[in-house]
Amino acid sequence: MNDNSYSPTGAPSDENVHVASSGGDDVRELATIPAVEVVTRSIVMLMSAAAEKIGPEAGGDEEYRDLAEARSLINALAGLVMAASPDLGLHRKPILDGLKALQLAFREASAFPDEPGAGPGEKSTGPVTG
Repeated sequence: MNDNSYSPTGAPSDENVHVASSGGDDVRELATIPAVEVVTRSIVMLMSAAAEKIGPEAGGDEEYRDLAEARSLINALAGLVMAASPDLGLHRKPILDGLKALQLAFREASAFPDEPGAGPGEKSTGPVTG
């Protein structure tokens, strides 16, 4: 089976669900990766994408600013972070700090900032203030 094969449901076939490890050419089965690692990698990806969409206020590039996209990413990020919070262990505090920083950067980048409690992700995290 080739790497582009999919099951009839549209999900990747079992043969193709692999994640490259940081050790070069090594590949690990997804089932062998601890859940907290999968969740934290997802969180980092959402944070990075949101920062790029927010623009310079969050370390991104003005060229890629898209606050509607950033709002969607931060909403998803906040939901994931709050749902996974009890399982994040030592990663919890820096992740929550990063989420708050993105929410504040979003507010700063907005021409018409949302009221505290109405910004992206704030339904999950509660009102965010500087």
